[in-house]
Amino acid sequence: MNWRNATIGAGCALAVVALLGYGMTKDPGEIPSPLPGKAAPGFTLQVMNAAETVDLTQLRGQVVVLNFWASWCLNCRTEHSALSQTAAWYDGQAVKFYGVVYNDSPENAARWIQQMGGQTYPALVDPKSRTAIDYGLYGVPETFFISKTGRVAHKQIGPSTPEILREWIDKLLAEEV
Repeated sequence: MNWRNATIGAGCALAVVALLGYGMTKDPGEIPSPLPGKAAPGFTLQVMNAAETVDLTQLRGQVVVLNFWASWCLNCRTEHSALSQTAAWYDGQAVKFYGVVYNDSPENAARWIQQMGGQTYPALVDPKSRTAIDYGLYGVPETFFISKTGRVAHKQIGPSTPEILREWIDKLLAEEV
């Protein structure tokens, strides 16, 4: 009877070790998002330090670049100038950029934007991170490219470069509605 219990225990332990070992070989950045190809989760968020709100449903017919960021995020510093410069590049076209402040206070976010030399697009406040949850955020920075028809075309995990931004924006601008 002791051999039987020991064999069962060893088998269970071996299974747990194998499962953990398998998990250690996976990169969380490679976990595919279920959103691309599907309708973007709707939201109405307040513009930071302003009375106006942004409602995603009102942006149909435009490409939306939705970047989740935080003042405590080092990689967000890396991509900030790329986002601001690219947003300025597409100004006047059917492209809207929004930065969603993730798990941070508006005061810290405003101070960070000022330290970074400003921002060419609005920052939105996401109370209790409900929008981030709806978008299945893994962490920050993450950028979602939303087509003119309101579907998520791409989820960029990690810092966005000017090349990535322009590639997806140009692709979405060229799509027929």
